[in-house]
Amino acid sequence: MSTASTPRASRPALDSLAEGAPQWTAEGGDWQDIADQIATRDEHDRLEHDRIVVNMGPVHPSTHGVLRLLLEIDGEKVTEVRVGTGYLHTGIEKNIEYRTWVQGEAFVTRMDYVAPFFQEVGYALAVEELLGITDQIPEKATIMRVVLMELNRIASHAIAIGTGGNELGGSTLLTIAFRMREHILRAFEMVSGLRMNHAYVRPGGLAQDVPEGFSDFVRSIMPMVKNDLGELRALLLENPILKDRFIGIGEISLAHGLALGLTGPCIRAAGYPLDMRKIQPYCGYETYDFEVPTYERSDLYNRQLVRFDECDQSLRIISQALDRLDAVTARGDDPSNTTMVADPTIAWPARMAIATDGQGQSLEHVREIMGTSMESLIHHFKLVTQGFQVPAGQVYRTVEHAKGVLGVHAVSDGGTRPYRVHFRDPSYSNLQSLATMGEGGMIADLVPTLASIDPVLGGVDR
Repeated sequence: MSTASTPRASRPALDSLAEGAPQWTAEGGDWQDIADQIATRDEHDRLEHDRIVVNMGPVHPSTHGVLRLLLEIDGEKVTEVRVGTGYLHTGIEKNIEYRTWVQGEAFVTRMDYVAPFFQEVGYALAVEELLGITDQIPEKATIMRVVLMELNRIASHAIAIGTGGNELGGSTLLTIAFRMREHILRAFEMVSGLRMNHAYVRPGGLAQDVPEGFSDFVRSIMPMVKNDLGELRALLLENPILKDRFIGIGEISLAHGLALGLTGPCIRAAGYPLDMRKIQPYCGYETYDFEVPTYERSDLYNRQLVRFDECDQSLRIISQALDRLDAVTARGDDPSNTTMVADPTIAWPARMAIATDGQGQSLEHVREIMGTSMESLIHHFKLVTQGFQVPAGQVYRTVEHAKGVLGVHAVSDGGTRPYRVHFRDPSYSNLQSLATMGEGGMIADLVPTLASIDPVLGGVDR
């Protein structure tokens, strides 16, 4: 408390003050005085209804991206949660409107950078439907899309599980998760030349052929992935500290989840088997043998269980897909053993070959367009600079992203560039459930609750 006092003789520390100026002394309050004040009804009512509002972020709460949480708290209890987004300013959807349809792939892969192949495949499927070539995609390209998406699902879930444990101080869990993801990134690098931001899936197929030995390499890393998955299970699922902090925390009912548009592991943990691979199959998922894991209660613990089980199912799908990939590759010159649609007005840039640096151009194609065929050079130049025309219309395609339902609404005005492409990103739609999960709980539980939703802000602020 601060009280005014009468002027007194100056001391060395106050020599700079004008003579006769008022001076202030600070005196500490006494707890008994505060207790006596609270004893009065008016003061008690005032303190009881005081609102304390604090900001969590916007710098990386739960290390999932630049997100702002506006909290109203009563002591350590959270009474209200508001989610503030928009701090990345990527403008990806708007930028796509100024690029060709093929160039759009280089933008969408950067949205959810932890799971880029889902955006690439969803966007490619939408463009292919606009072009009317859905049934013309070579079998090899379709199988590879499944392999890449399921590998990416495991990598994404590994980060979700590892960061969820890390929120409680278990840095070893994050180390194992990143080690597990590293095996998969090596496979991505082998096939696309890049560990992230691949732009490998293209409308009509894939950017280039599958490198020799890819199937064997993926099979060689699968035991290591299973081993890391087993280590995470052993460290997490029966850990008494984690169970105390996860079971019954951040819970949301099935009714609330459906009302808020919740998808992915969060809604499947509540008992609803919502999975677009089963409901509206794409890329031949209806021909693969796998299950959709569900539980009866969507809390932090069961969401992690769903992700563990989904990793097992993804490994199961990958094994089937690799067998099919080998069978198609063995056919040699069969049209199904290609990675791009046959239509030459769409097929660029699939005529490429990976060099020793992981990237490159098909030397045979370069010799043709630069040395023997002026018509091929003109066609190549126009296709690269202008792009192919897409008939006017609009489509909405969905894929089962690692975080939930990813929707792609693509609109064409008949030109070589998209009129509009809008993504229904699961991280963005799932975030609106954080208030229901977090309100009424403790501040300390809010960060692992956010981690259990597993948002990536690149997809949120697209």
